[in-house]
Amino acid sequence: MIEILYCHSITPTTFRTLMKSNRSYYIIRIQYLGFRFSGWQKQPGQKTVEQMLLKTLKYILPNQKIKVLAAGRTDAKVSVLDGAFELFIDQPILNSNTFLELFNQNLPPDIKVTEIASTDEKFNIIQHTKQKEYVYLFSYGTKNHPFAAPFITNIFETLNIDLMKKAARLFEGEHDFSSYTARLQQHTIAVRTIDSCEIKNNNILSANFFPDTSYALHIKGSGFMRYQVRMIMGALIQLGRGELSYANIEQSLQPKCNIKLNYVAPGSGLLLNSLKFE
Repeated sequence: MIEILYCHSITPTTFRTLMKSNRSYYIIRIQYLGFRFSGWQKQPGQKTVEQMLLKTLKYILPNQKIKVLAAGRTDAKVSVLDGAFELFIDQPILNSNTFLELFNQNLPPDIKVTEIASTDEKFNIIQHTKQKEYVYLFSYGTKNHPFAAPFITNIFETLNIDLMKKAARLFEGEHDFSSYTARLQQHTIAVRTIDSCEIKNNNILSANFFPDTSYALHIKGSGFMRYQVRMIMGALIQLGRGELSYANIEQSLQPKCNIKLNYVAPGSGLLLNSLKFE
């Protein structure tokens, strides 16, 4: 359990003097390590990022109506290097630097807010998201150091990386991704466009306990269905292990495909690397 400590250098009482009346809207940039959280969305009995943000905001901004809306809801153990959420409050923030300092002082160490910008009621953080880049970190072969577990998925079997790199390009462009989401709902739009999809050597994160060689799937698009990126990664891993063929990947992107994909790559290898708005 994380205890929210009382901030002595900037107290909520002092901070309230910087506020004035009027409904206000803000975009707040955020980073977090998702390994100990059950995803973004607030859930009864679970530790989530949204729950922690609301708890902290209610402490530093007492007696205010507070609402937050994320640009996207991450799954359990998924991390964020550059994400954002929209903050709705009754009184405007007059000193952004003071607010960010107070916010960070009272958030747990695995969550950090980095920027704040004012917006208005016309802005919609979901509809106005132009592009997201997700990165999936993985390695194969020798078991990784335990400290690498929150960041990199470790595949024990040998992978055909060259074939996986070739197949990753198949996901680029407009395709029917019905096979790449869990529990497809009747009104879900499964035809999506991926701007780019490629596997590179990992240069996103490094540490002395990381394996000598690790890889990163980079995938960019305006929006993704639940589990879509993790199931794309899962299919590529199955391809690399010889459990699927290159032709299977091609067929899986066709309408009314009868290939059933059931491997969802673990959440701990996935991170939201960048987020751009219109």
